[in-house]
Order: sequence, then structure tokens, then C-alpha cells
Amino acid sequence: MPFADEMIDRRTALDLADALETAAPSTTSARVREVAESLSALSLRERVDALRAAMLQDLGDSYPALAAVVRRAVRDAPTFRGWMIWPASTAVAESATADGSPAATSDALDLLAELTGLLSSEFALRILMRHDLEQVLERALVWTGSEDEHVRRLASEGTRPYLPWAVRVPRLTADPGRTIPILDRLHRDPSEYVRRSVANHLNDLSRDDPALVVATAARWIGATDEAGGSGAPAAATQKLVRHALRTLLKHGDPSALALLGYPDPAGTLEVDGPHLDRERVEMGDSIELRASVRNTGAEPVRLMIDYIVHHATAAGTQSTKTFKLTTASLDPGQELTVRKAHSFRPITTRRYYDGPHAISLQINGVASGRQGFHLGSPSAD
Repeated sequence: MPFADEMIDRRTALDLADALETAAPSTTSARVREVAESLSALSLRERVDALRAAMLQDLGDSYPALAAVVRRAVRDAPTFRGWMIWPASTAVAESATADGSPAATSDALDLLAELTGLLSSEFALRILMRHDLEQVLERALVWTGSEDEHVRRLASEGTRPYLPWAVRVPRLTADPGRTIPILDRLHRDPSEYVRRSVANHLNDLSRDDPALVVATAARWIGATDEAGGSGAPAAATQKLVRHALRTLLKHGDPSALALLGYPDPAGTLEVDGPHLDRERVEMGDSIELRASVRNTGAEPVRLMIDYIVHHATAAGTQSTKTFKLTTASLDPGQELTVRKAHSFRPITTRRYYDGPHAISLQINGVASGRQGFHLGSPSAD
């Protein structure tokens, strides 16, 4: 599988130039071809930005003219597909924003909806949102009723407050509730592709307004399917909600846990552990944790058991990361034993430091126990 940067390479850029020249035979894509020879030193986002700027130089500053070329490319150039659509769609949005008129924005939204099935227009949509948020959100509501699942997903994915790789829209993060009407229309969408986006969108909102997210999820769970229709079944909504609440669950949010049936375990559990199989671990090795949990109450209890690794930092403090362990239901008097080997092999997303570490449990959001150990570099011998 190619690296992300390789998704848009020299060949992609030259194919884009060919497609644009097919759509507009009287013009040349000289700047796009020139940029194609200098992409290797750039990151993916830089490649997109460079090709977008090149397109705008080659096609001029008239939004209607640029939009006409892009539409002809969709119609007449079979190779106008895939990753080249990213710089093309952002060029459309940039040109419409420079035009400044509501008519240009409206037409650009139409064009992004046409392009999104070739490659998602979610990144281009951000440019228009920063320009005219109200018009975009109104159109996104219309898109929720589209027959095309790609367009319905664009309504959710394009308006996510923390869309990966995308520019932020400050007015969205300042008012997390702005996009809830869009999600309300899509959370029972028949397409899992769309519902997955809704879950990720709602999870984004939990960064800024956890209470809103839990209340929205509770409302969705509370809705019944008896009314019929083509919406997803209740099981799909439950799955969506679990995915949407994943960050809150990891952080032990009591309201999110209670909504999914994981009550405060105070007074009903006897916890032994965690116990570790060693006091010192070398980088590249693993440590095993073991713990047991007994239900001492009079009623069955559902459990979500995680473990937290307290990592040493360069500053001499500790940072934490939560890992899933298991879920279970314990009858009165029943005991559950859990084991887990945690690896400290090198990974690209975390740097390990010599020093004191620890592992603790988290049961239904409540911390339980803490056992320390030392992580060190492998011995020279």
C-alpha cells in the first residue's frame, strides 16, 4: 500500500493536466505540468495546495469558466477520477470564495456534490464553510435527503468540527450544536458508510460538549423502529452510538457509561489487581498484567474494563493512555479473571522514555489499583 504522500504523485498531476486539457482544448495546463515535476519533496497537503494553486493559475480567475472546465472534465475525461479530485475540488471552492457572490457559492456546492462520488469533497467544503457557514449548513440539510449515499455522507463528514487533515472552522467548534440537525436526519441512514461518518462526527463533538453528545445519543436510542420506513434497525443505532461515545467511554464519562448500561461499580465489586509479572521491562519487551473482579452485590452488573498505562515523559512527569481490555456481565458472586500482555515494541505514534511507569485498571470509568514498574533501554550485553 502506498504512503499517503504517494497518493498524489507526478503521474497523478500529469493525468490531471491531461484531463483539464481534454475538457478545455483551447487552454494549456502548463503550470500544473510544471508543478508535477516538483512534488516529490512535498507532503500530501502541500501537493494538494500546489496543484490547486496551479489549476487556478492555468484556468484564470473566473469562477464560471473554471467550473465549466471541471464539469466538462467529469463528462469527457475518463481519467478525471481518484486523488486528483482533491486539488480540483478545492480549486472550485477557492475560486467560488474569491468570486464572493452567493450564486458562486451555491453553484460550487452543486459541483462539490457532483464530484464527491469521484473522491470525497469534504476538504473542499471547509473552504466554503469558512466563507459562508450558513449557506453550507443549509445545503447540507438538503443533502441529507439525497439518493446518493456519497452526497449524504458529505453532509456529515464535511461538517465535522475536527475532520482529520482538514482546516478548522472556528465557528463550528464555538457552537457544537450547529450540526446536530444534520446528524438527526442521518443517524438511521440505510448506509453504514453514512452512519459511520455520523458516529465520527458525534465523537468529534464530545471534545467540546460531552453533555450534548450524551443527550443526543440517548435521544437516538430512545427512538423506536415501530414507525417502519427504510431506516437502519435499532441494533445499527446501538452500534453507531457505541462508536460515537468511544472517547467519552475511554475517559470514563459516567453519563456515557450509564447510557450504555455500565453503572458506577461502587460498593458492588471486589477488585484484586492489577498484578504485573515483573518490576522492570526493557523496551521491545512486553509486560503481563493480571486482575480479578468479583461481583459482591445482589444484582448482575455489566462491566467495561480498561487498563491505563502511565508513561514516563521527557519532562519527568507521566502521561496516560487508555486501552480496552474487556466487557463482561457478572452475576452475584461471580468472579472474572483477566490477563493482558502489553508490548513496548517501538511504534511510530509513541516515543518511550526510560523511567518509572505504572499500570492501573479502569472499571466502568472508575480507576482501580495502580502498580508501578520501570521501563529501561535494553542492556548492552
